[in-house]
Parts: sequence; C-alpha cells; structure tokens
Amino acid sequence: MTNMITMGEVPGGGPAQMDLAELLATRLLVQGNSGSGKSHLLRRLLEQSARLVQQAIIDPEGDFVSLADKFGHLVIDGAECSEMALHAAGERMRVHRASVVLNLEGLDADQQMKWAAAFLGGMFETPRDYWYPVLVVVDEAQLFAPAAAGEVSDEARRSSLGAMTNLMCRGRKRGLAGVIATQRLAKLAKNVAAEASNFLMGRTFLDIDMARASDLLGMERRQAEAFRDLPRGTFVALGPAMCRRPTPVRIGSVETESRSAGPVLTPFQPPSEPLHDLILAPLPAAEAFARPRKAPATPPPDLLSQLAAHGEAQAAAAQVEQEQEETPEDQGERESRMAAIVRDMLADDETAFRSAAVLYQDFLVRCRIAGLGRNALDLKGFNRALATARSGVTEDLSVTPEWQQAEALANALPEDLQSVFLFLARAAIDRQPCPSDAEIARVYGTVSQGRARRLLEWLEDRNVIVLQADGMGRRVITVIGPGWETLPGAPQA
Repeated sequence: MTNMITMGEVPGGGPAQMDLAELLATRLLVQGNSGSGKSHLLRRLLEQSARLVQQAIIDPEGDFVSLADKFGHLVIDGAECSEMALHAAGERMRVHRASVVLNLEGLDADQQMKWAAAFLGGMFETPRDYWYPVLVVVDEAQLFAPAAAGEVSDEARRSSLGAMTNLMCRGRKRGLAGVIATQRLAKLAKNVAAEASNFLMGRTFLDIDMARASDLLGMERRQAEAFRDLPRGTFVALGPAMCRRPTPVRIGSVETESRSAGPVLTPFQPPSEPLHDLILAPLPAAEAFARPRKAPATPPPDLLSQLAAHGEAQAAAAQVEQEQEETPEDQGERESRMAAIVRDMLADDETAFRSAAVLYQDFLVRCRIAGLGRNALDLKGFNRALATARSGVTEDLSVTPEWQQAEALANALPEDLQSVFLFLARAAIDRQPCPSDAEIARVYGTVSQGRARRLLEWLEDRNVIVLQADGMGRRVITVIGPGWETLPGAPQA
C-alpha cells in the first residue's frame, strides 16, 4: 500500500504529493485568511486519506459532515451530547477504529471549547493497546488554542488549550497526528503552532501574520509580501511530508461539498411593489409592543454615601442573621437537613464534574432557600460533607465506631482525596466488591480511569491502602491499620 497522496499540482510542474506516513509523525499547520481555501485544502486531504488512515475531525461550523455520505464517517452532533459522553466517544472511536466528525455547530464558544477538550481527552487517554494511527483535523484552531484570554471562561480555555497542547506535543507517541488550520497565526497559541513540522501557508494580508509565516518557512522578510498575491486555493508548502524548500502548491478538486459554501453572485432584481409599503407598513396588533419611555437616570451618590449605605446594609443583614440564630433549633436536625441538600446536589449527573468552589456556591444558595442562613457550613466543612456523601455511606453506618475511625484516617489526607478514601473504606467495611476504575474516577470528579489508577497507586505509596489481586486477576483493596478488606472486583467492570 502506498503512503503517498496527491494534494494538487505544482504550478508549471508535476503533481504535489504528500507522504502520509511522514505526516502522521510530523504534524501539519495550515494558515490562511478567510476565503483563501483552507477548508478546501482540509477536505482534499481528508478525502485522499479517508481509506488509508482513521480520521477524527473537530468541526466548529459543520463544514465536513458531508464526508459521512461518501466515506462513512460517523457524525456526532455536539448539541445532543454531554461532556462526559463525548469523553467516552473519543475513547471508543479509537477502540473500534471509526472515523468521526464532531459537529460543534450551534454551540457557543465556551461550550465548543469544553466539548472539544472532552473529546480530545478521551482519545488521548485510550489504553495503549488501541494506539492506532489517527489523523486529527482541527478547523479554526485559534478558537480552541487561543493565544490570549478572550470572552470565554478561564476553565474552558485551560481545558481546551491543554487538550490541544497534548495533541500537538505528546500525541505522536499515542498515534495522534494533529492537523490544525487557523485564519491567523497571531491568534494561535505559540506552543501549539511550534510543534508542527509541515506548513501550508495561504493568502495573508496582515503584516504580523505574514512575518510569522515567512519565519516558519525560513523565508526572508522581504519575501513575506508574496503571501498577499497568492490566488485562492494556492498555498506555499514546506516540510518533510511534502517538500524541503518552500514550494507553491495549487490544491486539487474535491468530491464532496461543504454545507456552508460562500455567497454566490446572482442577478439583482428589485421588488416591483412600493418599498415604502413593504418595509414601513404598520405592525399588526399581535406584533405591536409597547416601548416604555425610560426615566432619566438619577446621578450616582458620592463615594462616602455609598460606603455609608453599604455599612448600614451589612449591619441590618447581620442583625437579621443574629435573630435567626437565636431561634432554637436542634443541631442534629440542622446537620441532617444540610446532608440531605448535599445528597440532592449529587443526584445530578453533571455535579460530579464541577469544581468544589462552584458546588459550594450552589450549596449556599440552597441552604438560604431552605431557611438555614448564609453561613450554613464553611468551605472546609462543606468539602468534608461532600466527601462523606460521595462515599455512599448510609445513616446506620455513619454512626458506627468503624466509620468514625475511617473519617479520622481521612483527615490526614489532602481534601481532594478524602472522598476517594472514604468511598474505598465504605466498600471495605461493608465487605462489598472492590470498586472499578470508572466508579473511583467519578467519585474523584473525573472521567479518566487512568487518573483513578494513579490515585490508588498514590494511596498505596503513602501506606494508606494495599492493592492485591486474587487468582482470577480481580483487585482487592485493604485499608492499612484497621485491616478492612473489600471483596474481589474487576477494575474494568
């Protein structure tokens, strides 16, 4: 089987071929302003290699879903999936060797970044037995690996940038070959762009992008203005997979069509009806709506008045809370109500993957709604209540000496590991089968089973637990000290 695919032709020469095996080892960066032909180039690359290598496409605009009709790609609609489902889909597509198009059309930028990070994370954390070669194409890569913070949340930006960095920096050993396309190199994170060894640079007009493109191709600065004159669909290629010197390449035709083709010029025919009646006709009664006149804004008070008003409000709130605290209430009933609130929060599937700070704010709001006041629990107390609830302990077990001993042992561990330890201790005390990696990962707040295994190894290194295997290879966990031991259980159950 040949490794060469034809991308187009060299003007005045022969065909422009790309070594697919070399591309999988050295990655590719495509750059060009809107309308330069980047999507056409990616489509040509995907069509030529569709029957040679498995493909995964991160598609923010739904341009590549048409590949499914011709080449059998599975189209995953991001609007119909959760973050956890996409992480599992990224792992399963490598296990079953299926080419996939992840369509993120219709999602906002924050959700697109989180969903792409989850999908790439699943592909990256696949077990070693399934590290088959995959061509991972990311269109509009500046959306997922921005060079600077934008309007998206810091959490979404960190997760997406981390996933893109893993793809380009560490993906090669796992069989993942990144192909990223961007409109502007200045908007793309440098540590992501720098890992590519092959380049296809299209038409560019801004000086900063032309300078970066010429630097990547090893061209002189005075030659950078040539990027302004490149025709649509022509790119300057450089890299071990195509050519050793910068060479213009005209991309060939494609077999499939994009759903988001550019505007087509058609003859303009003005309407024959009077424009005044068409555009300025009175609204029907059903469509008319009142537009109240805004009252003039009052001038803001001076700074001293604002501080005085804030102090009075704080004093009034403190007095109300003091009056509420003076109301007699059984402390045991109060703790029971707060524990019930925590259990209700954990009933939501998405709660397991939210940060402790976000959950704490949700907890405080629920406590105020339930009439428990603002300061129901501090953050440390909430983390302990959350760890206890995640362990799945019953009310009968929570009052036993064994569970009190388990909580004492958990106090010596970092807060983020206490829920995992209590979960394992509860299973050992109840003599239940050893929890699987997936169950441990969920209690920790992740979908990565590899991280769950690393947590167990960390606990064993600190002489907290002992990991054993029975004659059938099933895992047994023993808590050091009390000697509680789980029944054998399969880690991959």
